[in-house]
Amino acid sequence: MAAETRAKLPPLREVIAAHGLQASKALGQNFLLDEQLLDRIAAIPGPLEGQPAFEVGPGPGGLTRAILRAGAKLVAVERDRRCLPALAELDAAFPGQLRVLSGDAMEVDARAEAGEGAHIIANLPYNVGTALLIGWLSAEWSPLPWWSTLTLMFQMEVAERIVAKPGGDHYGRLAVLSQWRSDARIAMKVHRSAFTPPPKVMSAVVHITPRPAPEGVQLKHLERLTATAFGQRRKMLRQSLKGLPGALEALEAVGIDPQRRAETVSVEEFVEVARVLGRL
Repeated sequence: MAAETRAKLPPLREVIAAHGLQASKALGQNFLLDEQLLDRIAAIPGPLEGQPAFEVGPGPGGLTRAILRAGAKLVAVERDRRCLPALAELDAAFPGQLRVLSGDAMEVDARAEAGEGAHIIANLPYNVGTALLIGWLSAEWSPLPWWSTLTLMFQMEVAERIVAKPGGDHYGRLAVLSQWRSDARIAMKVHRSAFTPPPKVMSAVVHITPRPAPEGVQLKHLERLTATAFGQRRKMLRQSLKGLPGALEALEAVGIDPQRRAETVSVEEFVEVARVLGRL
């Protein structure tokens, strides 16, 4: 069925030309046209046959095609109304599999639209990618989130920040928020030449799978702790955290030297400090 549908669909370059879909810098658009590459991205979460999925910024529908070919039931949110006719053609080619929402992904309730257990798969617009990720990571977990996996395209620098380990220049608040109750890895690097138009930087697909949240830790304490600690990352913790009530006492309780810097503190150590902060 997938091969038959692929044969019926025109090449993505023809779709873009037919609908006059030049990428918009204002919307952070860069289109991927290599369908083999797009199929590889859609395969990262694992089998999607019959699974709910959610996509942000489908544009002309390149990744959308791949997700639909994999058999997912997809909800896609597109802010650029110019793209809606092209996406309507995919709706016709994959009857019953695609629902397109016209709107801003920052304002859409993805959980309500896509449903529990959805796989979020997207070539995210660069200008809102990090904000969307933090929103999904910050969603309520009990003990797991509503989504099953996140498979997201970012600029390479952002991807490196998400998967970073302590001690490196990329390690910071985003790494802690991405890893304290989930596993994050770079699943694929994508050269700038794969995009139309080519961006100035390399990109990478990050795959995130959730783990049960550690007991006794509230996200609000971890967010305040990491925001304060990394807000002055070159300073010792005794300086950067002195304005956060209870933080220095929590460091002492956990046994962390206050002369250390935030970039040397592991995700697990931040979790322990946040747990103590919650008690205080």
